[in-house]
Amino acid sequence: MNSMVALGKKFTRNIQDNKRRLLSAKYELRRKLYKAFVQDPELPPEMREAHRYKLSKLPRNSSFTRIRNRCIFTGRPRAVYEKFRMSRIVFRGLAARGALQGVKKASW
Repeated sequence: MNSMVALGKKFTRNIQDNKRRLLSAKYELRRKLYKAFVQDPELPPEMREAHRYKLSKLPRNSSFTRIRNRCIFTGRPRAVYEKFRMSRIVFRGLAARGALQGVKKASW
């Protein structure tokens, strides 16, 4: 039973990360626009402050810094190969079994 709870948490983390990715894509243009207005020294301070306020009202999870690359099999957040979207541990196991096309153990 305890392993099922841990398994559920891993998938929950992947689902949360996916929601963050969708939110980031949705608000990307708006966030970049507000940031550009805030960082422009030519604009009057009132206008910059108004856009800073709008930027602060965007959802926190819409920020790209909140996105975390996770393993799609285990949910592991560290040592994830971005190209394959899997952790080094899963990658090594699948490569050893020959389950990944074009990947084989190096030998020289």
